Amino acid sequence: MESSLDTRVEEAGPLLFTPAQAADLLQVKESWLRRRAGQRRVPSTALGKHLRFSRADLERIAADAARPATGPGTPTRPTRSRPGGRRGTRTQGEHI
Repeated sequence: MESSLDTRVEEAGPLLFTPAQAADLLQVKESWLRRRAGQRRVPSTALGKHLRFSRADLERIAADAARPATGPGTPTRPTRSRPGGRRGTRTQGEHI
């Protein structure tokens, strides 16, 4: 006899996804997903030594990766500014 929890889990799918399952759903390489999770750049769950991803984790990863549409004249990549002004400038007395 199945409990109501068993029925709900079967209908909703797995509670947590393996890195391979999550990567497949996100259509990214598993190594990319594991690396980002290890760097804590994407949300994940650790069950002991096992890395897992919840539905909410996957939705957040996808939402955080979304970029606004770019139009003509809009840079496709954000520019990075370096502290201290122009790139490659040296202060007086600085030697290479």
